[in-house]
Amino acid sequence: MYGFSSKLPIETCTSWIGGRAPLFFDDKVELVNKNGNKHYFYLSLVNPFQHDRMICIFIPNDFKEYLEKNIYPNCSIQVFDHPIKAESTKDIFTHPRLKKHSITGGEIINDKKSIKQSFLIKIGGTPRLIQDEDYYFSKLTEDSFAFMFQVDEDGYPRNFVKGNLLFGFGALYKFTQIMDNEIQNPIAGFWQLS
Repeated sequence: MYGFSSKLPIETCTSWIGGRAPLFFDDKVELVNKNGNKHYFYLSLVNPFQHDRMICIFIPNDFKEYLEKNIYPNCSIQVFDHPIKAESTKDIFTHPRLKKHSITGGEIINDKKSIKQSFLIKIGGTPRLIQDEDYYFSKLTEDSFAFMFQVDEDGYPRNFVKGNLLFGFGALYKFTQIMDNEIQNPIAGFWQLS
């Protein structure tokens, strides 16, 4: 489970939420904005299983777009796995309502203990669901995806979002396939609102 901190200087920050996307995406506007839907950068996290790579999440500019397409295989939230890169100096994907915060620290605890705590990111174990419905998992299980991590709005810093929360005080759940003892194909499995 990870916590957050906004005290680290930018040059030492390798995982962050809000702010600018990694410079890896400076020349990838068409890839990120596929199907003509503009996306904003949401989060960049060093891959906890491959420390030379990072996972970045982009959400559509239009809330209705990701509200209607919130479950795999039709989830419109984009996830990219790529080599670690510093934050860009360009505001191409910067979300105007999100204030950048570093993601640091964290502790290893079991699922039972994590149920009683607020957190920003929970890696591995069993996801803490808002709605415990089988249909969220049916296609993911069929396609051999396993839970990787979740981002929970209950763990946001107070000054992170200006205005309404992006997921209605909810959570975003990331999944991946494990092949040949490697984490591959991280995707947005679904998100839930409370």
